[in-house]
Amino acid sequence: MTQTRRIGLADATDLLMRAFRACGLSADAAQSVATALVAAEAEGQVGHGFSRLADYAAQAKSGKVNPHATPRCWNLSATQLAVDADHGFAFPALDLALDRGLDMADDFGMASMAITRSHHAGALSLQVDRIARAGFIGLMTANTPKAIAPWGGATPVYGTNPIAFAAPRDGSDPLVIDLSLSRVARGKVLHAKKTGATIPEGWALDASGQPTTDPDAALSGSMLPIGGAKGTALALIVEILSAVLTSARFSAEASSFFAADGSPPGVGQFLLAIKPASPQGDFAERLQELLTLISAQDGTRLPGDRRKKHLQDATANGIAVPDHYLALAEDLANTLPA
Repeated sequence: MTQTRRIGLADATDLLMRAFRACGLSADAAQSVATALVAAEAEGQVGHGFSRLADYAAQAKSGKVNPHATPRCWNLSATQLAVDADHGFAFPALDLALDRGLDMADDFGMASMAITRSHHAGALSLQVDRIARAGFIGLMTANTPKAIAPWGGATPVYGTNPIAFAAPRDGSDPLVIDLSLSRVARGKVLHAKKTGATIPEGWALDASGQPTTDPDAALSGSMLPIGGAKGTALALIVEILSAVLTSARFSAEASSFFAADGSPPGVGQFLLAIKPASPQGDFAERLQELLTLISAQDGTRLPGDRRKKHLQDATANGIAVPDHYLALAEDLANTLPA
């Protein structure tokens, strides 16, 4: 059984910040990446937290991710913003996009933010939550390295291509929905490969398009989408918004988020912030009415309820992180000159 240690959120962020500084990132960039990873851990999305440290560090050291990246922002129109992530980590570019984009949405009622030459965007829930807490409806999409074949095909074209949505609520935390479009996370197949386990049928196809329980065959083939053909249609929508619209690399062109060698992934992200100005001015009341209809039924729960429980526990008690992840972070942080 994996041994863990519990660490407070502020201490975890400081530790990761120092680890990333030791990998060559600026203080601001290291703070941005560390904050995002700890926030993902706090809401229970551990696949986007400390587990990413080794891969992020290796890519920063190899130059696959530009540790000295300086995101650049410019207006495409009064309500459209573009950000070049400079092949650095996604989080500083996302911070810049939202810093500018939310002001734009406040002035004009909405704003779109297109990020190009980017990297792994982590838990999209973090970004749409920030949009909603500023009083806007938020939408975000991101394309990722190829993992899903078009329906009926065998060669991956789409990534797991996550999509997230958030809406502000009066007197309550925002409603947040965050999902990727593969039936299960690709990380579960990677874990099965590392542990020598098989995977259930229905998770993936092999390179010839046949169902497989062999993780190696699955990794050489494609993940199955949620909802069958409808899932691949959604993946196409995400690909158009995240790669075509942003001039980023297609999922089929993007290199791995995990390997330290090769060219930068160069993927894209798209964000939208909309001021909730409904015709009758009753958005908040109508949203609550809808959510009450759902919650009133026995056995139901709203999307994001589990995330809220994780956040409450993490805020009160810190996060439980595997010892080997903390040891790596400490080893890196200790190489930072005083």
